[in-house]
Amino acid sequence: MIELDDQQQAARDWFESLRNRICAEFERIEAEAGGDARFVYTPWDRTDPDGSPGGGGVRGTMKGKVFEKVGVNVSTVGGRFSEEFARTIHGAEEDPSFFATGISLVAHMANPHVPAVHMNTRFLATTKRWFGGGTDLNPPIPYEEDVAEFHACLRAACAAHDPTYYPRFSKWAEEYFFIPHRGVARGAGGIFYDHLEGFFDEHFAFTRDVGDAFLDIFPKLVRRRMHTPFSDADRAAQLAWRGRYAEFNLIYDRGTLFGLKTGGNVDAILMSLPPLATWE
Repeated sequence: MIELDDQQQAARDWFESLRNRICAEFERIEAEAGGDARFVYTPWDRTDPDGSPGGGGVRGTMKGKVFEKVGVNVSTVGGRFSEEFARTIHGAEEDPSFFATGISLVAHMANPHVPAVHMNTRFLATTKRWFGGGTDLNPPIPYEEDVAEFHACLRAACAAHDPTYYPRFSKWAEEYFFIPHRGVARGAGGIFYDHLEGFFDEHFAFTRDVGDAFLDIFPKLVRRRMHTPFSDADRAAQLAWRGRYAEFNLIYDRGTLFGLKTGGNVDAILMSLPPLATWE
């Protein structure tokens, strides 16, 4: 086990409690659809390169009638970055010691009319301390109403803290969740933020509200679309779209790189990949 100070413990406790609420809600949706799928939780431990305990986490996965594959991971890790990787991390240039705790979620849906989604929030400590994260909607078959409501919920969460947050963070998401080699956006956008530092209580409150906003809006969208009839052509479009999602996560995603560079659990890191995809 790694020792945590009060801020680190508070952040860890919140991410784990958010995981519990999200998983319970997703299981309720499965039950409403007549399924009996439940999350399977797999703990994992990390050892730092010097042999000292480096924390670990729990990988939660479920495969059901509504959620073809959903992963909800929480982790709390610490140790030292490699010198090369430390130069890319905020506050680690001179001292490569780090602490990180967070939640990461990706849901791939059985029905192509239900949007896939990503959500991640985290707290990192190097010589600096900051919160980061975000969420973005990834509909294979976009509905303007769904996209508008998703953004409206995030806009309200941001506005409660700073009127500049939503314009800044939605633009950041637009730029970040983009596939350069395809020249297209990964999905319908959302928010992305990083390096919120200096005011722990305020930034922690905002990060909690991002998690709560996600838990408020996404289940509504799932329930709205999960019984929509779909065709073979709809399914083919979904699988082709998933291929692009996989390309982004393997080539550009910062969370994937961070997990691999810090000795995280490979199965947990790559749970974001879809269960099926096609490249024509």
